[in-house]
Amino acid sequence: MKKRKKFIWRLFFSYIFIAIGALLAAGWYFVHSLDAFLHDLVVVELSERAVLLQNQVLPHLDPLDPAAVDAICKQSGKASETRFTVILPSGAVIGDTWESPPNMDNHGGRPEIAGALASGQAASKRFSNTLQQNVVYAAVAVRKESRTIGVVRASIPLARMEKQLARIRGEFWGIGGFVALLALGVTFAISRQYGRKMQELKQSAARLAEGELAHRLAIPDSDELAGLAESLNRMAAQLENRMQTVVSQRNQMEAVLSSMLEGVIAVSRDERILSINQAAARWFELDPEKVRDRSIPEAIRNLAIQKFVTRSLKSRAPVEDDVAVYRSGERILNIKSAPLLDVGPEPIGILIVFSDVTQLRRLEDMRREFVANVSHEIRTPLTAIKGFVETLCHNIVETPEEARRFLGIIAKHVDRLNTIIEDLLMLSRIETEGERGAIQRETTRLRDIFQNAVQICRPQADEKRIRIELAGDEGLEATVDPVLLEQAVVNLLDNAVKYSDSEKTVRVLARAVDDEIQIQVQDHGIGIEEKHRPRLFERFYRVDKARSRAQGGTGLGLAIVKHIAQAHGGHVTVESRLGEGSRFTIHLPRGPEHVSS
Repeated sequence: MKKRKKFIWRLFFSYIFIAIGALLAAGWYFVHSLDAFLHDLVVVELSERAVLLQNQVLPHLDPLDPAAVDAICKQSGKASETRFTVILPSGAVIGDTWESPPNMDNHGGRPEIAGALASGQAASKRFSNTLQQNVVYAAVAVRKESRTIGVVRASIPLARMEKQLARIRGEFWGIGGFVALLALGVTFAISRQYGRKMQELKQSAARLAEGELAHRLAIPDSDELAGLAESLNRMAAQLENRMQTVVSQRNQMEAVLSSMLEGVIAVSRDERILSINQAAARWFELDPEKVRDRSIPEAIRNLAIQKFVTRSLKSRAPVEDDVAVYRSGERILNIKSAPLLDVGPEPIGILIVFSDVTQLRRLEDMRREFVANVSHEIRTPLTAIKGFVETLCHNIVETPEEARRFLGIIAKHVDRLNTIIEDLLMLSRIETEGERGAIQRETTRLRDIFQNAVQICRPQADEKRIRIELAGDEGLEATVDPVLLEQAVVNLLDNAVKYSDSEKTVRVLARAVDDEIQIQVQDHGIGIEEKHRPRLFERFYRVDKARSRAQGGTGLGLAIVKHIAQAHGGHVTVESRLGEGSRFTIHLPRGPEHVSS
């Protein structure tokens, strides 16, 4: 076995290190100084452009002419390839080269604007999310008679300057690299043999770094390098065993996380994403690979979630909350967090689990609202009945006529209770049969259903001298449950008559349009405000509660219409203009069995 040599060239290579270090330090100073010089040059040029534009916009700032200011910004900006922005002392933007001022937010908080208002002139450089690059801003205050009447800001992206800097850096480092290569060539002539052994170690170490952990380094004859090679071989053997274990565990964990319906995000103590599964990535429209190591505020634009993460990181106990997110409408996410532990006692972050509970929360809200509405609707007539019964029981009534009047009122409230209960039972039956597809369908002429509905509503219409007109194809047929559809038309007609003035016309129309049959009930009544329309078909929802109760409505009629339409596979819509009337339309699917004779 050859005797291992000592590391005789250690001092020699220390000189190389010092030389390269000096080159790097000089290069850093040169590049930094050049960057500062070019930045100052750009700021001076932008300030001069802003001063030139200041003279153009000054006549239009006092008195204020925003349109003229905006036109000057756009014309001058395009001519000089500079973005000009004119801001009032309040921060409001009145002119901009690229954007429409009304669409821009208040600029009073921008550092260059605040600086210009304070000292007359200021500049700043920051990253633009819109352009995805650095931008230099220079702002100059516009003064008139010792008062500031606005600020002119000029800005340009730094892409061109940064490109020039990159070229200069490349040339500098190229020359520096060439000098370093010359120095290395001289040293190579002196320590060729030692360099060859180092190269062999380097190549072997590179193979280990690339993942070839089964590779082993050859043992050189240098004492120091031999010890290094043996240490690397031991490290490679240990890493190979540990990597196999880690990869196996990671694959198992990723398989579990990927198959979960719940979103899972691991967050470090500095609010950076350590890991995110596919479900969470889909929720927030993120790329799991690209979003890793980004901060939560940067990746997830939701203030409630950001606050939840901050609160969870401060707490050592599990935290739970509901937050709203907007993805194809509002969704409710239930968020739970727990400390994320490593081998040490201190948590390294938190684990967050997201569950979509939108439907559950909506059902809970609907249940609470339904119970409250039912209780209110039933309590009102019961309170009246109880009051009149107590009056009769205590013999406070003085005449038989008054007693009969009280009994009539009691009977009226009993009828109202009975109507509410019948409507609730009908709603329950329609929902149950609609979900099971158990409604009794038969091919029926729609005109016959309309005539039956008109006969039911005729007394009320005649009372107000309202004419009910039937229109459309008289022979149009549809496969429906005639009893349920008649009830829907009766409910719509009843509402149309109730909310129409005397001597008006209510029109009922049936027609086939493309792949559906439309049944329309149109009145010329009071109409419905737009804010009420989204909730019009909810149970017990009333546009005018006092008028609805006075006319005997239960608040369930339109809800019944909606569920009858849904039980037939259709839906109901409403069009209305305040003071001109409303048109309710039942849309039913038209299959091959729907014919027109």
